Amino acid sequence: MTLDPRELHRDLDLLEDVEKATLRLVVQAIYDFRDQANQIFIEEQDLVKDIGEDISREALDRLGTSTIPVRLFGNIDYKQARYVFHPEFSIRQALFVDSKAEKVSGEATATIQMSQTSMRVRQMRQGRAVEERGTLPPVLNRDGNIFLVTTIFVKYNYREKTDSKNDLESVSIICLPNGWLQERYNPTPDDSFWRAGRNAPSRGEPFRVRIGLEALEEKARWRVQRIRLAPPSSYSWCD
Repeated sequence: MTLDPRELHRDLDLLEDVEKATLRLVVQAIYDFRDQANQIFIEEQDLVKDIGEDISREALDRLGTSTIPVRLFGNIDYKQARYVFHPEFSIRQALFVDSKAEKVSGEATATIQMSQTSMRVRQMRQGRAVEERGTLPPVLNRDGNIFLVTTIFVKYNYREKTDSKNDLESVSIICLPNGWLQERYNPTPDDSFWRAGRNAPSRGEPFRVRIGLEALEEKARWRVQRIRLAPPSSYSWCD
């Protein structure tokens, strides 16, 4: 039985289960690839953002998924239409994985664009309530099939070295809630895990926002997983 993703609008616990299983997939892919990722960061001379994209794509391609031959579009690095299998059903999913790379001093947040979320951003900025709507839908219709949208961010936290090379220190992997989970995770501007983004409205820059990782962890610890690369590398799933 293939479950219509729209049914999850009425079963938010099951929706979270699908997101959790998907995060486990991405975490496993990055963890299995961690040694190669570290070496790539040391040796590559490309922009760190490009290095991060290449690592995420190669790690996920190596692990593989139950691919559906449908092309997805969007301002996200890795896009895959796939099946998620559950003991009682399967479900079609539009998996979006975006890669970030930043110095370790910025490890506490992850910057996203509004085209990378199906949530509304409700937060306080300079003493006033702000609400901006993400442009991703909770589900996508492609070729007559409905796909659940799941968005994950892989953030590579690196340290600059004096020889112009970089050491990959850790990887933060974040599962952003689907927009149908709005009331659970961001019901009001005062109850929010969002942080102000690095955009200047006075210069006409588009609205951006950052995920406050600790604030998101307070709502659901499992949504932020961290892999440490500094020897000895270590990881254990956090619930």
